[in-house]
Amino acid sequence: MKDLQIKKLYYSISEVSRMLGLEQYVLRYWETEFEQLRPQKNRAGNRIYTEKDIDVVKQIKRLTREDRYTIEGARQVLNGLVVENGQVMKDGAEKKPETVSEAVSLDDTLRSLRTILADLRGRLD
Repeated sequence: MKDLQIKKLYYSISEVSRMLGLEQYVLRYWETEFEQLRPQKNRAGNRIYTEKDIDVVKQIKRLTREDRYTIEGARQVLNGLVVENGQVMKDGAEKKPETVSEAVSLDDTLRSLRTILADLRGRLD
């Protein structure tokens, strides 16, 4: 029996759009906003996404849609993280690997700290 999930080297923008539930114009817009997302183009000028590109799109989608970061905030988070082989690595001298779930856990902690700080500011006013 054939595997229904065939891995490909390259995916078109319409395939990526369907896979991730995003509109094509959103993917094109994100290319202009995030330097990490630069899919190549074929001879006809059509975008071709690799698995690495798709991983970056998933990260951007999580940051903007689920974690509710602004574009600028998501850009700052992505500039501080490098995704390699499904692992999130901190950018810098000592690239210590973390799993994606650990990075999400850190985001949850930061979010709760921000909530506490906002509450304290409200009480001080």
